[in-house]
Amino acid sequence: MKTLREVAVGQTVTVKKLSGEGPVKRRIMDMGITKGVEIFVRKVAPLGDPVEVTVRGYELSLRKADAEMIEVG
Repeated sequence: MKTLREVAVGQTVTVKKLSGEGPVKRRIMDMGITKGVEIFVRKVAPLGDPVEVTVRGYELSLRKADAEMIEVG
């Protein structure tokens, strides 16, 4: 299983599982990122932070640490 951090720019993936606990997981879920949701990776900064994605029609920036907690398939 790979994480959102490993997805190439221009790919669309589906969320399989969220790792992490408490406030971190809650913050990810508050962005609308939940199991079964499709995420399109628009851009990744040169050092990999942040990861720019489109989720449910919204453009979001995720920290690299947060992206590593989102397992995709």
